[in-house]
Amino acid sequence: MNLMNPSYMQAAFTVGAMAMAVAVLFIRLKASRRPVTVKKIIIPPLGMTTGLFMFVVPETHIPLLWGVIAFAFGWLLFSYPLIRTTKFENIGGEIYAERSRSFIFILIGLLVVRLLLHEAVEQYVSVMQTAALFFLLAYGMIIRWRLYMLKQYRAMTGNTASS
Repeated sequence: MNLMNPSYMQAAFTVGAMAMAVAVLFIRLKASRRPVTVKKIIIPPLGMTTGLFMFVVPETHIPLLWGVIAFAFGWLLFSYPLIRTTKFENIGGEIYAERSRSFIFILIGLLVVRLLLHEAVEQYVSVMQTAALFFLLAYGMIIRWRLYMLKQYRAMTGNTASS
């Protein structure tokens, strides 16, 4: 059994995406019970930045234009629903993320769209290149969403310094 076989890799990526989506749902629901801080806003995209090391592997190399387009789709299109459903509230002098039922449905919807797009894109490029493209799409989405959260947080706290 060759684990580098594209069909095994596709199954692994799909299962991984579903596991990540479920994890994000639970983490987001749990996080809404704790106050938001600058660290909690900034650390996830910083951690995700390490994923850029995937481009050290030659099989993940894609044309620069493809990468820019994938990032732009995440930045402009996929971040929008997350931004629209992310609201903060001040409770007892601490900032909390408001719970939103639509947030869960948006995350599930983004996962479904991602999986459908993944199937379409994979017909034209390798599994590793598809992974690279979708990483850049997710990275663009997360960066814009977290910058929006940081701006909203700072506006509510009247604070431009880190906490």
